[in-house]
Amino acid sequence: MTTIAPLWLWIFFVASVLVALFVDFVVLRKQGAHEVGVKEAINWSLVWVGLSLAFNVLFWWAIKDSTGDSQLATTKSLEFLTGYLIEKSLAVDNIFVFLMIFTYFSVPPAYQKRVLMYGIIGAIVLRTVMILVGSWLIAQFHWILYVFGAFLLITGIKMWWAAGQEPDLESNPALKLLRRIMPVSQNFDGERFFTVENGKKLATPLLLVIALVGITDVIFAVDSIPAIFAITNDPFIVLTSNIFAILGLRAMYFLLAAMASKFHLLSYGLAVVLAFIGTKMILIDIYKIPVLVSLGVVVVVLAFTMILSVRTAPKIRGQ
Repeated sequence: MTTIAPLWLWIFFVASVLVALFVDFVVLRKQGAHEVGVKEAINWSLVWVGLSLAFNVLFWWAIKDSTGDSQLATTKSLEFLTGYLIEKSLAVDNIFVFLMIFTYFSVPPAYQKRVLMYGIIGAIVLRTVMILVGSWLIAQFHWILYVFGAFLLITGIKMWWAAGQEPDLESNPALKLLRRIMPVSQNFDGERFFTVENGKKLATPLLLVIALVGITDVIFAVDSIPAIFAITNDPFIVLTSNIFAILGLRAMYFLLAAMASKFHLLSYGLAVVLAFIGTKMILIDIYKIPVLVSLGVVVVVLAFTMILSVRTAPKIRGQ
């Protein structure tokens, strides 16, 4: 595994993530359980996006400083930006599944914030391991890129086919397995993960929800991580764009949860993006699509489906 990023930038990135998580946890603890409003979600979303873009500027400067090649620095920073946008876009699909899970279990809005915080920490650890393993596999076995590409192409086709269909959580095998493994109470007990009923220790629905959120992220990581390897093989860019996209997931959830119905066509756009990235990966040794073209395709497809979603959003009675 080779990377263009200097060692000090790796150290700075790890320190930045740890500080960001610490600050987020401190703020979370001081606020206590409360429902996150749209204004707060917008403010936090802007903070996370701003930090990600600021890091990309630092990344550009670090590459230019270490290599003296401003064109190379621009190419690498564009790879980060493209990867970040792809991961951020695919995270939207995660959010809609999280919303379905929270709705199914009737999780009070005041408790959803804590669930997402633990989910983000789990996702960071999991994706770091998967990215490092994926980078090693690609370095050792170049042909695995074709496997990733075919997988993404098939996933994009399946996502298009399933778009608009209501998922059935009750028949979900992961949920059935979790219910067999641990006895679950019918009621929440604040933000506790365990409670005692009739002298018996039971898991609360909140613990079950956290487990499902973790399993969901594993499933989506299998799609999203190969997608960014179509943009770059540099483990630093793959990892940082992934982690920065995840850090803003909690704020983005509360923002999109308030307007989920307005983006009812977004799954079709994500399906097209996945199919495009899969095709790009399959053709990598025949024709390497420029990163600027990839960025343009992702932006245009997502912007088009979002605008079309808003224009064709179902009317809410009374509005």
